Amino acid sequence: MIDNPTSRSTIYPWHCDHMEHMNVMYYVGKFDEATWNLFCELGITFSYLKENQRAMAAVEQNLKYMQELHAGDNISINSHVVEVRSKAVRFTHEMIKVETGSPCATCEITAVHMDGVARKAVAFPDELSEKLHNAAASEEL
Repeated sequence: MIDNPTSRSTIYPWHCDHMEHMNVMYYVGKFDEATWNLFCELGITFSYLKENQRAMAAVEQNLKYMQELHAGDNISINSHVVEVRSKAVRFTHEMIKVETGSPCATCEITAVHMDGVARKAVAFPDELSEKLHNAAASEEL
C-alpha cells in the first residue's frame, strides 16, 4: 500500500446522476487519476513514456461498489501493487469516504507495458521492474 493516498477529491453535483449518487463513469475516472499517480510514484512517468516511446494499456478492470457517494463527500484512494510480470502489472485501488473511513469501492486493474510505436507488449526495463517488485513485496513504496 502506498504510504500517502494516490488521489484525494470531492464529489461534486455534476458527478451525480438522476438518482443523486455518483455515476459509475466518475468512479472509473477517479480510479484512473489514482492509476497515473501510482505510476508516477513507481517511475512510470509521462516523461519516461514519451522519452522511451512506451505506453501503458489497461487490459482488465474489475470494480466493486460497496457504498453510494453523494455530492459533498470527500474521498481518498489508496493503491497497492499486487502482481508484477515481465510485461504487466496488476494493482488495486480502494476508495475511502474520508468522513467515515469506510470503503466505498475497489478497483483491480491489469496494465500492460507497451512499445508505443509497434503497439506490442514489451518487458519493463530492469529499474522499473525492480521498483514494481519492491512495491508489490512491501506495504510502502
